[in-house]
Amino acid sequence: MLEMTATGKSKGQWVFYRNFDDTVDYLSDQPRILAFNPFCHKVEPLDRDDAYRWHFRVTDPQNNPFDVIFNIQQENEILVDLPDEVASMDPEEMSDEMIRQFTVGRKIIWRPLSQNKTFAMPDKYLFEGKVAADMLIAPMQQERTRVDFDLRVNVAFLLYPAFRIVPEKVVRTMVSTGMSLIMQTATNHMFQKISKDFGKIRKL
Repeated sequence: MLEMTATGKSKGQWVFYRNFDDTVDYLSDQPRILAFNPFCHKVEPLDRDDAYRWHFRVTDPQNNPFDVIFNIQQENEILVDLPDEVASMDPEEMSDEMIRQFTVGRKIIWRPLSQNKTFAMPDKYLFEGKVAADMLIAPMQQERTRVDFDLRVNVAFLLYPAFRIVPEKVVRTMVSTGMSLIMQTATNHMFQKISKDFGKIRKL
């Protein structure tokens, strides 16, 4: 079989018809929002803060279950725009109220988390993938919030011998294009489902 790495990408911009703090809190909850992803069947916390393991399942062309494990570390950044008179202050000296006053957005970051144990078991259709994603969240007027979502997924897997008749470069392009389509569809589906649970969401 031919071993190959496929990359899927998904981007989108949405307006949440809820205030900034509520939107940040909601999107920070990985188990809750991943429950709306049609390919994710479980999210479990790991033994460190804001670290999770995602269990994804799809089927291959021969209808075999294809399980992919993602180990994710989540980080949250506060984005501030400081006026000149306070820009030189030590961040430790800034009060919570000052930080809130000058906050212009938040960024939720998902990064691959290295694990000692590997899950690459092709005979059992179990693989380990890597995810990198950024959600840039910014307040808008009228109690609305803008969310820019940028996701990148890498999965190493094996192709059946039948694909050998097609040049590897062509296969790689086909697979990555297909994977991006799947990821974009899953992302759109996830945000549509979120809108039913959280409130009105409009895609830009």
